[in-house]
Formats: sequence, structure tokens, C-alpha cells
Amino acid sequence: MSTNIWVWIAALLSLAIFSYLYKDNPVFRFAEHLFTGLSVGYFIVLYWNNYTLPYIVTPLQNRQWLTLIPMAIGMMYLFRFIPKLNYLILIPIAVSLGFWNGMSIPLTFEADVLKQVQGTMVNTSMFANIWDPRKGLMVGLLVMIGVISTISYFYFSREHKGALKVTANIGIWFVMIGFGATFGYTVMARVSLLIARMQFLFTDWIHLIK
Repeated sequence: MSTNIWVWIAALLSLAIFSYLYKDNPVFRFAEHLFTGLSVGYFIVLYWNNYTLPYIVTPLQNRQWLTLIPMAIGMMYLFRFIPKLNYLILIPIAVSLGFWNGMSIPLTFEADVLKQVQGTMVNTSMFANIWDPRKGLMVGLLVMIGVISTISYFYFSREHKGALKVTANIGIWFVMIGFGATFGYTVMARVSLLIARMQFLFTDWIHLIK
């Protein structure tokens, strides 16, 4: 077995987390609270060095007094702990949401709308390198049908009946397939994390696997 004290600490904490698979217990809660506390402490130091010092302390030292405005808005979050003034926390929340929405809407529109439309109108010749042109055309048509039917499913300005009902029902299948693929990818990611942790226990800790 390993003689490294840090390997032992990591292994014991991993087993403490795995103990939740049996039932909730004090060992698991200790490891959970320890992880939460360490994460909070780490991010406090990270935010202080990466944001507070360069964007607040240093500008104020250089007499850039306009920095006091965003600093005051940010400190209004502390009104959350004053019951009579906690409604003032809505001001920094509104400023943050407005700023980030204004910054993200153009990027989101380009990535999630324009690029998706471009992908729907893809040149089927790109599939010819893998399949023959006929299969490439079929894939392109399948993508187009999936996009149109999915959009028709989320079209609520008219009642889903007639042709719209048919396309909406087809859209449900595409949506479910998409959700299933996303869920499968998530499960694979979590399983890969589990495999990595088990490899650590059996390789670095007890040296069962070499």
C-alpha cells in the first residue's frame, strides 16, 4: 500500500463519499462539509487575487475613483443580511442580469441560432468523404426534417392539428432522441469520473493494479 500521507487522505475521503451509496451517515456528511468548506476557501482566495485586487484595489490605489461605483453596487449584496433593507439586493441583481444578458445575447444568437441554421443548410458533399453522396443527401434531409419538426412542436400560436400536429409529433421524437443522447453523454461522463476514482484507489493507494 502507499506510504504517502496525502494519498491516504484522498483515499479515505473518497471512501467516505462512497459510503453514501449505503445510506446517509456522519462520515459522508463530514467529507461533504469538508469539501464545501475547502471549495469556498479556495474560491475566496481565487476571487480576491483574480478580481478584487486587479479590478478594485489597484485602480483605487491609482486614484481611479469611478471604480467606487461598481464596488458600491457589488457591496449592495450584503443588504441580504439586513432584513429591513434586503430589498436593495434587487439593484445589483438587476445590474448583473442586464449586463450579462446584453453581453451574451449576441453570442448566444450567433452560436445557437445562426450556426444551427447554417448546420441545417449544410453542404451534403461533406458527408461524401465518409459515405456515398446518396447517404450524405439522406443525412442532410434528416437534419432538415428534424429541425423543422422540432420548431413546429414549439410553435404554440396555433392549435396542433392537421399537418402541424403531424410535424409536431415527429418533432417530439427528435426532442426525445436529443434528450436521450444528452443524458447518455452525461452518464458516460459520470462513469468516467467513477472509473478514474477507482483507478486511483486500486493503483495509487493499495497498488492492486500496476
